[in-house]
Amino acid sequence: MSTHPDPPTSPPPRLSGAETHVPGVLRTAAAYAWRILAVGVVVRAAFSVLGQFHRIAVAVFLGLVITAVLRPLADLLARVVPRALAVAVALVGGTVLVFGVFIGVGEIVAGQRTGLEREFVSGIDRIEHRLEEPPFRLDPGALGDIRSRIGKLLSSHRSTVISTALSGATRLLEVLTVLALALFCSVFFAHSGERQWRWFCEQLPATARKRVTVAGGAAWRTFTGYTRGILLVAAVNAVLVGIALFALGVPLAVPLALLEFFAAFVPLIGSPIALAVAAVVALTSKGVLTAVVVVALIVVIGQIEGHVLHPIVMSWAVRLHPVVVALSVVGGAVAAGVVGAVVAVPLVAVAWSVHQALRGRTGAAAEP
Repeated sequence: MSTHPDPPTSPPPRLSGAETHVPGVLRTAAAYAWRILAVGVVVRAAFSVLGQFHRIAVAVFLGLVITAVLRPLADLLARVVPRALAVAVALVGGTVLVFGVFIGVGEIVAGQRTGLEREFVSGIDRIEHRLEEPPFRLDPGALGDIRSRIGKLLSSHRSTVISTALSGATRLLEVLTVLALALFCSVFFAHSGERQWRWFCEQLPATARKRVTVAGGAAWRTFTGYTRGILLVAAVNAVLVGIALFALGVPLAVPLALLEFFAAFVPLIGSPIALAVAAVVALTSKGVLTAVVVVALIVVIGQIEGHVLHPIVMSWAVRLHPVVVALSVVGGAVAAGVVGAVVAVPLVAVAWSVHQALRGRTGAAAEP
């Protein structure tokens, strides 16, 4: 048996007088607070860097969306024709379809422009007469005075209006550039996305490859599921709105249905805004009763979207609580405007699915 004495143990560190008066809960909260602040600074810096390249980020995002939508068609065609030809046919066919829809809508708007202007003017007159009657009793000259002021404002700020139009033309050129880059990226994503992903994983350290593969597979499955699901929601909403507006005789039913289609990509908020625009058109062209019916559509379509369509979408991707969806949309809109509102929910869904996959709550992930 060893006769060596046990080494002396060091006494516990003594706290200073100030530290003895600080509760343990407060010390723990302070330790977490500075870490959270540090993470916030890093995230803020990352977003600032990304903000300098936001057009490239949007183009890559759109390229992934196009790939998620058209890749099943390309895979189907690749069974009978070479892969490159299948991808080309899918992308060209999708592009022609989209441009055909926009051209058709433009023809409808041009054909109904004269009638819509006439109905709009008569609708404004009806609204003025209604406001002059009880219970509003608005001064008959008030609205006329507002019209004259608006005309004077436009004439006095004509240079500003022209510069705004030129700025809009510049913005249109930027949008077309982003769309062209998105199509360019989608060609390679759809043709050889698996090889690109394998190459990327092979560049990583061996210890990180498995986790990155699992995370990437979960992210791609969630992203494709959400993208295809939200397209289904947008298409159903647009069809319902178009049929309802056509049945009510509201002018520009097809363009308003197309507006509803794009607005549906902003969950919870987009559809009511688009239907509010349709209600204004119905009010000025068909009167109060038709506008009330269109407003009722907001409730009906909201119920269908919230209780039928969105649960299907989230079952294909990741089910998120409505509060999380609302906060994501508002936060994205504050951070990056309309683009942020569109991409916020899929990004949150992808992040949550990656978190679940890395914690082992999902099965082995396939390659994107």
